[in-house]
Amino acid sequence: MLKKSQIEPGHYRDAMANFAGAVHIVTTDGAAGRRGATVIAACSVSDNPPTILVCLNRENEDNDRFRDNGVFALNTLGARHEPLASDFSGLTGKSQAERFESGGWEKIATGAPTLPDALAVFDCELVEAKDFATHRVLFGRVRALHVGDDSRPLLYHRRSYHVL
Repeated sequence: MLKKSQIEPGHYRDAMANFAGAVHIVTTDGAAGRRGATVIAACSVSDNPPTILVCLNRENEDNDRFRDNGVFALNTLGARHEPLASDFSGLTGKSQAERFESGGWEKIATGAPTLPDALAVFDCELVEAKDFATHRVLFGRVRALHVGDDSRPLLYHRRSYHVL
C-alpha cells in the first residue's frame, strides 16, 4: 500500500521555484476593461488549430476581465523587458494605466494589447476557460502572430529574473 502524504502549499511553491520558465505578459481589453499580468504558466496546446493556454490566479477578481472580454494576447519577453515584467507583476506598485504607459502597445486582430518588440506575440480569441483550484486556465485560439527578433529570452527561476 502506498503511503499518501499531504503536501503543504508553501513547500510546493518552494519546489516550483526551481522550475525555470519563460516570462510573458498576458493582456486583454474590451468591454470589461484593460488588464495585463506577468505570467510564466503558459504553453502551446496545439499547432492545428494553433492554440495556447495561460493560467491566471482567479483569487484576483481583476483577472475576470480576461474571461469576460473573450480575448487575450500572450507577449513573450526578452531580456530588455525586465522592467515591464516587474511592473505587470505588481512589484512596482504601478496602476494598470501606468503599466501600459511603457512598451508602445499596439493591437493586431482581437483588440488585446500587444507588445511590438516582444520575442513572440500570440493574439488569441478565448475558446474555453476552466477553473481549477486557485487558478483559471484560459485556452486561446491564435488569431494573429508576431515573431520578433532573436534576442535573449527573459526567464524566471528561484523567484528572480534571469537571462538565457
